Amino acid sequence: MKKIILTLACLAGLFLNKGNAQVYIADSAKVAFFSETKAENIDAVNTICKPLLSIGSGQFQVSVVNTSFVFKKDLMKEHFNEDYMESSKYPNTVFKGKINETIDYMEDGVHKVTVTGTMDMHGVQKIITVPGTITVKNGKLYIYAKFNVKMADYNIKLPSFLSVNVAESVDVTVTATMSQMKTK
Repeated sequence: MKKIILTLACLAGLFLNKGNAQVYIADSAKVAFFSETKAENIDAVNTICKPLLSIGSGQFQVSVVNTSFVFKKDLMKEHFNEDYMESSKYPNTVFKGKINETIDYMEDGVHKVTVTGTMDMHGVQKIITVPGTITVKNGKLYIYAKFNVKMADYNIKLPSFLSVNVAESVDVTVTATMSQMKTK
């Protein structure tokens, strides 16, 4: 927990040093993934993440602690952390990007967006573009994004004995409710 708070403080500091830009932080957030195979479906949810968004620059970032994903079965979590993500070696997955569209954050509405940035996962950094929506309502931001991640793109090897249980790609969904960060 201390590690998460320290990371958030550092990230917020980086955002706030870029002038007097308004920074939004998640009140609640969820990163989920789903994998479908003939043998069984695998899904997991992580709610221990705090995305940040600077509305002045359009910079968006989120860091996820890999061991914080919750699975339906303990064995799935064990395989995820030990065999696939190698979480002891690569503890976090981080996305840092920039919203490509210009949004009026002062006016309520739904905005289709794309965010282009670097996904750092399993020791591999890859530039990706993620489609999503930002809904502005009563001073809050509601984030939604859904995209696909191919395991091979991040050098995640599937052990042959488990290859029928795990898909070659997973659908990732990110949701967050964000409020303006208070500064003193």
